[in-house]
Amino acid sequence: MELLIATRNPGKLKEIKQALKNLPHKIIDLSQTNIPPDFDILETGKTFKANAILKARGFGKKSQLLTFADDSGLAIDYLNGFPGVNSARFAQKDFKTAMQKILKKLTNIPKEKRLAKFVSVLAIYNPQTKKIHTITGECHGWINFKPKGNHGFGYDPIFLSKDLNKTFGEASLKEKNKISHRAKTLAQLKEYLSQTKIK
Repeated sequence: MELLIATRNPGKLKEIKQALKNLPHKIIDLSQTNIPPDFDILETGKTFKANAILKARGFGKKSQLLTFADDSGLAIDYLNGFPGVNSARFAQKDFKTAMQKILKKLTNIPKEKRLAKFVSVLAIYNPQTKKIHTITGECHGWINFKPKGNHGFGYDPIFLSKDLNKTFGEASLKEKNKISHRAKTLAQLKEYLSQTKIK
């Protein structure tokens, strides 16, 4: 059975394919479908869950394939959860500038008040049954005082992982895929797909 990964983010796609490589499903991405490159789903939801469902259902209906999408972002306690569901929109593809803006907002704020978490909500949609299933994962840490490392993507260089004691930018993909928010949702997805008979 084919499983469509509904994302055009190359960094996210690489992480997902790495994490799901042992599934019996044939993992395909949007470039392997007949969906036009300019087809997109507006993320109008106010929560990660709502946006994940919108994307999974939208691409699933368009492709008629078993489809999953995730919506994820960075939530900073001191900034009342900002940038949250607007993480990608705030960056506008320029994460280097976005990280500097965040660090400026946290000028002179000590480590204990720089608590943050990455959140990932994954939705899987079956166009045959029209059923949808969601999974949530979180990864906790702090906002580092400066970007460190060149690995990963997005806000990874400023997220100091509590589990790794280094930023995601310093971590290898293998290290990140053991403890990240998305790794947690993907592990649950593998379990769900192995235990659920999806017609």
